Amino acid sequence: MIAVVGGYGVGLTMTVPRFPQAGETVAGGVISRGHGGKGSNQAVGIRRLGVESALFTAIGADAAGDDAVAFWADEGVEASAVVRLDSPTMTGFILVDPTGENRIVIADGALGVVAADEVDGFAATIAGAGRLVISLEVPVALARRAAGLARAAGVPVLLNPAPMVAEADRDLIALADVITPNRGELALLAGAPGASIEECLSRVFGWYRGTAVVTCGGAGAVVCDGAAQVLVPAVEARQVIDTTGAGDSFTAALAVALTEGADPVEAARFAAAAAALSVGVAEVIPSLPRRADVDRMLARA
Repeated sequence: MIAVVGGYGVGLTMTVPRFPQAGETVAGGVISRGHGGKGSNQAVGIRRLGVESALFTAIGADAAGDDAVAFWADEGVEASAVVRLDSPTMTGFILVDPTGENRIVIADGALGVVAADEVDGFAATIAGAGRLVISLEVPVALARRAAGLARAAGVPVLLNPAPMVAEADRDLIALADVITPNRGELALLAGAPGASIEECLSRVFGWYRGTAVVTCGGAGAVVCDGAAQVLVPAVEARQVIDTTGAGDSFTAALAVALTEGADPVEAARFAAAAAALSVGVAEVIPSLPRRADVDRMLARA
């Protein structure tokens, strides 16, 4: 079983002819509503890949929260530790252009006010897990507390430092066995905007002692343990419709493969196949792949 600490939110997705410029209105969009949030997406992705998952997040005592509880039950995600607060359930608004690129804005709601010690109710689940996955839609203090609970129990931690926030300090990063930044997030971690991946990794591994799996979109992923770097090529997607769920598909698949005993390079290749499947399907939840589909994609690749 893999434990997940992260966000849940309602996703309002609008597909637009093109992204607007500042002050501009673009007509012709098509809107849809669905389940979102990195933690929830990752927990569902893990479960669809054949591994049990349990989720800690915060939602509102509202209709959106009720929908979330029913959704997790349908997907087989254990969600008994999820807390419900008076604040609204997080809502994200996603713009997607015809190439599949996206822009996302978020109203934090319950996730912005949940107290760090609320995760203590998830401690027994973390201690019994094969791995803890954390993303940063929850407050950094809560993420740090969850990672500390895992380390105290000897449970490895995979940290997806997204969305990256300034308070994501070295104390939190250092608690993770594996981090999965994209190129922009890696540059923020390194304090070197515009620097090469190699330079950023050199800076990060001046103080970090785990493994980094840096996602680079269509260029694949770079796996680094501080001593060596390995480029894992992207698995070619049949088509690119929507990239919104690719990162969460990658993180979920990476966590599954690592927990099943794969080394980081093998795990990154499995994750790359999951991401390649994800970008070929519109919207996040429909795009999260099943295990058999990933295995077939890898076999063809």
